[in-house]
Amino acid sequence: MADKQVWFITGTTRGLGTAVARAALDAGHSVVATGRDADRVRAAVGAHERLLPLALDITDPAAASDAAQAAVARLGRIDVLVNNAGNFYAGYFEEISDSQFRAQMETNFFGPLNVTRAILPIMRKQRSGQIITVTSTAALIGMEFCAAYAASKFALEGWLESLHFDVKPYGIDVMAVEPGFFRTELLVEGSSTIWPELAISDYAGRTAQTIAAWKGMNGQQGGDPAKLAAALLLLSNSTELPQRFVAGADAMEMTEAKLKTVQAQIDAQRDLSGSLSFDPAA
Repeated sequence: MADKQVWFITGTTRGLGTAVARAALDAGHSVVATGRDADRVRAAVGAHERLLPLALDITDPAAASDAAQAAVARLGRIDVLVNNAGNFYAGYFEEISDSQFRAQMETNFFGPLNVTRAILPIMRKQRSGQIITVTSTAALIGMEFCAAYAASKFALEGWLESLHFDVKPYGIDVMAVEPGFFRTELLVEGSSTIWPELAISDYAGRTAQTIAAWKGMNGQQGGDPAKLAAALLLLSNSTELPQRFVAGADAMEMTEAKLKTVQAQIDAQRDLSGSLSFDPAA
């Protein structure tokens, strides 16, 4: 990778996206910072001669293609793509409407696919590039009240693991970032967090209690987005981008517990599972 690169970052109007854009600029890179409103991007990141703010709705494939081409026309190349934009449709599965569930997938899953599909031809032509995609610990661990969100992030994980093999021969590295709880605006109601549209009496008490708990967590998360942004810059500058970065002490603890649980589940059914091979003599 060149010392001075071009970073293309989605979701830069707040939170981790803003922090990554600033960190990349501070490191001397040029940054294409995108969000639904270019003026809000500029206001969030701050004016800079190496900043190109662009309006981008990641759910629009044509808009993603236009943004990629505008970046190349202005800066000549794209070295690092950071798929960061996303939101959180919170709720129990039965209370999340079909339209909400589909909207969650459009943003958190198909959105990164749209942007990556627009940028991959550029990176293949260069025979170099990095695709860094922010998933979540909910990409590895199913959680209460997170059915739609976890589904979208689990899907990202499967796509990223497979994409690694697809593009590695062209000098393109792929990394999934699985943060725990960081003090971003993800839990801001009506902005990045959307509550369920439907109401079912069986869930009413649990829904009210869980929403109150999520609201109380906003602004109290233990992770520092600026430190995570600095970590991503450090990893990007390493000899080889790791395929996975479990980010945060809480994320490591939760992931290690999940690994132990899965191993215990394998061990508990080992004899039964091992007996399922086809027997040609039968």
